[in-house]
Amino acid sequence: MTYILGISAYYHDSAAALIDNGHIVAAAQEERFTRIKQDCRFPVHAVSYVLEEAGINLDQVDQIAFYDKPYLKFERLLETYHAMIPKGLASFLSAIPIWIREKLFMRQELNRALKRFGTKIPPLYFPEHHLSHAASAFYPSPFNEAAILTIDGVGEWATTSLAHGKNHEITVLRELHFPHSLGLLYAAFTAYCGFRVNSGEYKLMGLAPYGQKNSKRVKHWKELIYEHLIDLRSDGSMLMNQKYFEYATGLRMYHQKRWQQLFGIPPRQPETEISQEYMDMALAIQEVTEEIVLRLVKTVIELTGCRNLVMAGGAALNCSANGFLLKQKLFDQLWIQPAAGDAGGSLGAALAVHHIVNGNQRNIVSNNDQMQGAYLGPKFNSDDVTRTAKRYKAIYHTLENRDELCDIVSDLIADGNVVGWFQGRMEFGPRALGNRSILGDPRNPDMQKRLNLKIKYREGFRPFAPSILESEIKNYFDIDTISPYMLLVAPVTSKLLNSLPEKYDELPLYERLYFQRSKLPAITHVDYSARIQSVNETTNPEYARLLRTFQKRHDCPVLVNTSFNVRGEPIVCTPDDAYRCFMRTEMDYLVVENFLFNKKEQPNFKERTNWKEIFTLD
Repeated sequence: MTYILGISAYYHDSAAALIDNGHIVAAAQEERFTRIKQDCRFPVHAVSYVLEEAGINLDQVDQIAFYDKPYLKFERLLETYHAMIPKGLASFLSAIPIWIREKLFMRQELNRALKRFGTKIPPLYFPEHHLSHAASAFYPSPFNEAAILTIDGVGEWATTSLAHGKNHEITVLRELHFPHSLGLLYAAFTAYCGFRVNSGEYKLMGLAPYGQKNSKRVKHWKELIYEHLIDLRSDGSMLMNQKYFEYATGLRMYHQKRWQQLFGIPPRQPETEISQEYMDMALAIQEVTEEIVLRLVKTVIELTGCRNLVMAGGAALNCSANGFLLKQKLFDQLWIQPAAGDAGGSLGAALAVHHIVNGNQRNIVSNNDQMQGAYLGPKFNSDDVTRTAKRYKAIYHTLENRDELCDIVSDLIADGNVVGWFQGRMEFGPRALGNRSILGDPRNPDMQKRLNLKIKYREGFRPFAPSILESEIKNYFDIDTISPYMLLVAPVTSKLLNSLPEKYDELPLYERLYFQRSKLPAITHVDYSARIQSVNETTNPEYARLLRTFQKRHDCPVLVNTSFNVRGEPIVCTPDDAYRCFMRTEMDYLVVENFLFNKKEQPNFKERTNWKEIFTLD
């Protein structure tokens, strides 16, 4: 056995992953254990978990891989500040002391952090950030050869990379360097529209369909972006006009005065009402993003001569852009790393050491990917659940027969109840894929509103994803491939749609939002699209069993699936996390393995429903 521990840390989404002879043993984000969203600290708990999952200690680990090169990143910071003198003094004085104290001497910092796990520190390796992303995309993919596209904010210098993966080798072909970055461009618009950078980009993506497509304003703003903010080339590379941006040396993403003069509207203040202008702005940058990604994909396919495409980096989580790509028919097959952001860099770093440093060949089995459905986190047994119930004096029912459990849960969902569903190993990556999920009936016209406002406590415009049996996907959505990791957006099939009222695009946001656009209104977004998760019977038999049961009893193989958390918190990890989240919201039932909790039976139920008022939101 050869164990390699991968680590990402000290920026955002710290994580750890462990591989054994190339096989992924375990992977998890630190935030799930600490309950601090996007926790950036050294992943103490995640490292402890992955070692425990393998039944080893650090002395038995052969190599450790960190997901980027700190010296190169520090070089980029110094060169950037030097090039832009006298700008950036405040940012320099803020950033450099932290680098000198914590990040510059990363080898020593990692050695100190790892000493708690064993007496022997294995050799440390530092693959470049974008190589870690590329490795996370290519090596677990089902392809022996693939074009590799990675896009994020910035690693050391690279912000976008085009590479070719073949057998066990990755060759980087082209890179776009800082400060020119599609990820940072999208982040600047995220901030201008009133959302938080590094966590609100998916909100901007969800807001874009409310923009008035083909309107004069959207068209004009796209022209302004191309004329003033970026110089886009035919191969997808671009130059960003730094006169309009401050992320390189400042403490803000954009130059507020110049943006306001350019677009004619001020930056939206967080938590304020969203006017049509910001919806149109979201649509404009989404369409620009899709055009840039389209050109990059054309280029990487032309350079590699390969029609299998794999993707990673934070921008690969833009499901709308991924769905747009799918329609263009530029490639034969597409695979996207489910933990495409920095957390997945821990896995990619470990795989890069295994295949590139150690020279190991890949083992592709039956054209399946190696991510095991992304179910790579901890699982819990009956004793863990009963301890949680005892701690809170909770009342529960145990159902040993899984078919009976699914019958009951299916009927509860069909009756309009919201059910927390906690099973097996926790997902790795930002999506809940049926093991740490909140479920509802997609046919219920009030479900989307209820989930947003009374369960998730988040913005009402946010859409919800459908989970559907893999065998049924083409009967409900216009898509010709599977989507196991909820990373593709596709239209709801026309036979399910309702006709739109006249001047629908001119209606206020919430009138459009709550109009019943299809026979599955809870999962149909305002543009008739849905972010799909296809469920495989082999990868997740328990979740597939529930979907089959819902189909058999209620003639629908689809469920609403949203992550088991509330706004401002990570997805739940333990039965204790699940029960506390259950009691803090207006969820009706909780299922943890084969334990069923009914909210109305819980002690102090009336008092606990007021937890919403004291729960801290971001």
